[in-house]
Parts: sequence; C-alpha cells; structure tokens
Amino acid sequence: MRYHPQVPVALAIVAASVIESRPSLSPRTTEKTRRWLPGSDKIRGVNLGSQFIIEPWMASDEWNSMGCGDSADEWSCVQRLGQAAADKAFRTHWQTWITANDLQEIRSYGLNTVRIPVGFWINEDLVNAGEHYPRGGLEYLDYLVGNCTKLGIYVIMDLHGGPGSQFPGQQFTGHVVSSPGFYTNDNYERAYQFLEWMTERAHTNPAYFNVGMLQVINEPVHASDYPSQAADMIANYYPGAWNRIRDRETQLGVADRDRLHIQFMGDAWGSGNPNQNLPDTIFAFYDDHRYLKWDTSIQATQDSYISAACKDNRGGSDIIIGEWSISVADDAQYNNEFDIRDTDANNDWYKKFFAAQAQAFERSGGWVFWSWNCNWIAGFNEWRWCYKSAVDAGIIPIDAASAADMSPC
Repeated sequence: MRYHPQVPVALAIVAASVIESRPSLSPRTTEKTRRWLPGSDKIRGVNLGSQFIIEPWMASDEWNSMGCGDSADEWSCVQRLGQAAADKAFRTHWQTWITANDLQEIRSYGLNTVRIPVGFWINEDLVNAGEHYPRGGLEYLDYLVGNCTKLGIYVIMDLHGGPGSQFPGQQFTGHVVSSPGFYTNDNYERAYQFLEWMTERAHTNPAYFNVGMLQVINEPVHASDYPSQAADMIANYYPGAWNRIRDRETQLGVADRDRLHIQFMGDAWGSGNPNQNLPDTIFAFYDDHRYLKWDTSIQATQDSYISAACKDNRGGSDIIIGEWSISVADDAQYNNEFDIRDTDANNDWYKKFFAAQAQAFERSGGWVFWSWNCNWIAGFNEWRWCYKSAVDAGIIPIDAASAADMSPC
C-alpha cells in the first residue's frame, strides 16, 4: 500500500480454457491441481498488510508499543532498537498482528484469498552486511501459510519490499529512501534469488500448497517519474523474473498445469507494458491498485464516487484489483458527507460505496481489499482501511459474495 503524506499520521480468472483445466476443491471434488484457483468464482480477499512489513501510518499504536517511536520504517526501527531487541519486538508483532483465528474469520466471511506482502529480507541469506531488517519472520510466514492451506484459502505471495527499495519515500518498502535503488543488476539478482527460493518453497513445502501466485514486485516506479528505471525493469527484470521462476520449476519437474501464476503490476500502474518482453504469458496475471481516494478526476461528493465506481472497468479476468479501500479524498474525509468519527450518519453510503466497487472489480478477476487489520489510524477506529473493523461496524457484509448484489449501480 502506497503511503501518501496527506494520510493522517496518523481463482477462475484467466480464460475459460484455463478455468476448465483447473478444477476447484468442492464437496464433490477431493482432488485439485497443484496450482488451483477458486473454480468458477471470483477472487475475493484481503491483504495481510503490516504483518511482515509494518507501515507505521496504519499501525501507529503497534509501532509505538514495539518501541519504534518516530522511526519511519522497519530499517530505522532495527537501527534504533539494535538487532537483538528489534528481533524480539518484531517476533511479538508477528505472533499477534495476524493469527490463525484471523484466518478462520477471513474464511468465515466468504473470502477465498489472502495477499501476503513480504520483504526480500524474510530470506535472511539475501540481506547484505550493513542492511538493517528484522530477523526471524520466516517461521511465522510458514505458520500463516500453513493455516491458509488447511482452510483452503488461496495465497498470493507478494514481493512487497525489494532489495534497494523500488519506490522512494514509501514505508511499504521497509526502507524509506530518497532515490529508488532496486533498479540495478545486483539487486535484480537478489530479487531473482528470492523468487527462485519462494518458487521452490511453494512446490516442495506442504504448508505452501495454496501459494498459487507469486508477484514479482509491488508498486515499482512510474515511467513518468523515473523513465529509465521503469524501462530497464520492463526490458530486463520482468523477463528475467519470469525465466528464473519457470526455470526453477523445470528443474523441480513441475507439471505444466501445476506451475505458479506469475503476477506483474498491470498497465494501469504506469510503469509500462509488463508483457513487452515476456517470453510468454501463460498463467500471467496483473495487479491493479485502484484507490478512488486519490483519483483527482473524481469530484469528492457521495454521488460522484458512486458514479465513478459504477462505471469503473479495470480490464479482463487476468486482472486482479490487489489493493483498494473505501476511504475518500483527504480534504473531504471529515466533512459532513463522509465523516465517520462519532457518527453513523454516513454508514449507509459507505455500504453502497463498498458494494459498488466490489461489483465493478468482479467484472475483472476479482479483488483484494487493503487491508484486513489496522490500528487506530489518526487516533480513531478508521474502518475505511480495515476490512475486519468495517465488518464489525456493519459496513461490509459478512458474506463477501453478497456484496455485488447490494450494489446501487
């Protein structure tokens, strides 16, 4: 999730032929292919945001309780606390932010997918001397992924924080930098090694049975701001990532129909055409982050937001809206039309806003809300970013599949 300074401190989705070749698990079906999707259904899921890369803007109380204070990111918190103390603090966080009970609750709400943002440093062999990241997260990733497999929840494993940081000024990278350092051969190589390692884990570790999609990098730079870096990524990193994943699968003897779905940021993100240099696109998917909050072409009124959501068309069934929320423009979020602090006057409108977006995104491959859990953004229960809290508030329906039928469109 891309942090904006204005924020207060606060699988049936490819072509029909692919769907038919990948039967889902159902009461009548006791076997499934190794890389399954939710049958003829849409992706409906949540991000496990701030579990393995904490973004302080959405977890300020948690961040402070860990002793991280005004640290901007995980890197600076580790520096502040020292490695041993930081590892201990992060271990407590990993044990409690998202638990097995959360995953059961996610499943009970009719959600079939989680997207798990991780940093490359969860494979500690890839961390260079002089880099500062928490250690010990892999044990907890294994635990959560294993519970997803037990519950039948499809997992998108997202390389959310790349070596060198792929986007400047962003907490989601784990290291806030002024200039993106990801776009070098050395850092591409570390990312490739991460992808190979995760590919092998997905195919050989039983806990990872439901890890079916691997996102090669989250939210890279925009071509309009960093044209040379974006072009280099399209020309070199994307095809390199594809080849390294597929080559490792070949080495492991993975059957064609059991191969991972490989995901790239789609055209709409603005880094370029992800397909431009790929050797093929079989089982390729695309991520779209659609925050109406930051679409300045939309007038910040209730009617305009609903109209925009109803008209939204994000593309085909190979596109998953991997991040979105029901937050609205920063300069309008506390006015009479949109305020949620100490009032439920606008709750009915937010129900419609959620349903309209869900319906629109299900015209594509489906959706993954940002995020499942958050913690007192801007000092109050800011459920516009938090699926769990929004369900508790009665804004999001208990059955995710029913949302589209509630749309005002």
